[in-house]
Amino acid sequence: MDANWNFDNSYARLSERFFARLQPTPVSDPELVMLNRSLAEELGLHAEALASEEGVAVFAGNRVPEGAEPLAQAYAGHQFGYFNMLGDGRAILLGEHVTPSGERVDIQLKGSGRTPYSRGGDGRAALGPMLREYIISEAMHALHIPTTRSLAVVTTGEVVIRETELPGAVLTRVAASHLRVGTFQYAARFLSKEELQQLADYAIKRHYPNGEHASNRYVFLLEEVMKKQAALVANWQLVGFVHGVMNTDNMTISGETIDYGPCAFMDVYDPKTVFSSIDTQGRYAYGNQPYMAGWNIARLAESLLPLLHEEEEKAIELAQEIIEQFPAWYETYWLQGMRAKLGLCTEEEEDKKLIGELLHLMYTYRLDYTNTFRALTLDEWHFCEQALLDWYIRWQQRIARQDITKDKVYERMRQHNPAIIPRNYRVEEALAAAVEYGDNTVMERLLYALSAPYAYTKEQEEYAKPPAPSDRPYRTFCGT
Repeated sequence: MDANWNFDNSYARLSERFFARLQPTPVSDPELVMLNRSLAEELGLHAEALASEEGVAVFAGNRVPEGAEPLAQAYAGHQFGYFNMLGDGRAILLGEHVTPSGERVDIQLKGSGRTPYSRGGDGRAALGPMLREYIISEAMHALHIPTTRSLAVVTTGEVVIRETELPGAVLTRVAASHLRVGTFQYAARFLSKEELQQLADYAIKRHYPNGEHASNRYVFLLEEVMKKQAALVANWQLVGFVHGVMNTDNMTISGETIDYGPCAFMDVYDPKTVFSSIDTQGRYAYGNQPYMAGWNIARLAESLLPLLHEEEEKAIELAQEIIEQFPAWYETYWLQGMRAKLGLCTEEEEDKKLIGELLHLMYTYRLDYTNTFRALTLDEWHFCEQALLDWYIRWQQRIARQDITKDKVYERMRQHNPAIIPRNYRVEEALAAAVEYGDNTVMERLLYALSAPYAYTKEQEEYAKPPAPSDRPYRTFCGT
């Protein structure tokens, strides 16, 4: 059976300075570890063909499917505040698959070998980080948060050297596109104005087609990306997700979450929560994520200045007006989400104060973020502290002022408060079983539970348990 790939590669038709054409580096002994059959079906692909020897060869980079035009994308970016020339150092874009419904998605191999942008790296990936991306990206999708998806993970039969020898792997990532803020920074810094304009026109046509008729299409583009990122980061905050590396090369124009390196979900509520082993200053801590998203939007605005207006002073003025809107848009999305988490379907001026008081109490009493909202949703608010009881009474008085039944309030809360998240210790447990013992059943059970986070089933209760107390902070690593 044919896999039903349907490639039409619009990015490959841009200026050749946006990429380097090259083939993935073949591997010795590929073996399928994970295949996302439901995603394959959504894409109009035949899962049985993908699981075949020929299909696995595509996922490993040993075979290029008909119609694909493999390339590594060039981009730049601010990494922890410092500008660098980057690019796909261990990834190959096979091309763009067009689904039966007409949706266009990138198909990228991650861990597929060296490229001109590898900067001394081996271009390979280890199995653990690729399975982590598979788990977290699929969990984010189930949480209804815009994200890249994982179609497959294969082992390579080869080892990669990090601190120790680790089994090598390649992940197949599906994205609306891999256009990043860093792609625009690269064009603005190293290419011509005509090539920057070509990139912007391409982004508008692919992601924001309504902008083609706007009075200033580049102002429109900047505004739309700003709104998408404000909504995305608000969604992260609402579920306690910490990305870990919000560099400008990890911020998409489409508004999808991308690059699941040292990411994790917060247990105890603390705005200073950091998981990344390299974020020693807390630049990308949970509480800083909205500010860093706004900072990244400012870097996009800088890159677009030559297109916003012919006069530099006017271009800066236009850019500044848009950048200054970011905090208000973010707060709008976040406040809407928080009201939903508390079952509020009307708006009152004191809502923000009520929410702030809850977060302060969660911080003071070191409450689990997800399980606090879960307890409210299930009406299991069993706290002895007077301050927490007082807040609960004020919240009950607030929801009583709405013209809906309590059942409707709790139904609304169930739709916005996940019963479970990918608990860090559960993720590590699944990765250890898969990588060290070749046992995927732990991961498969976890993925099944995470596939319906708002279901509140009896079977999910085990996964809702927070980790045992520990003096050692949880740390994650980028995998490169």
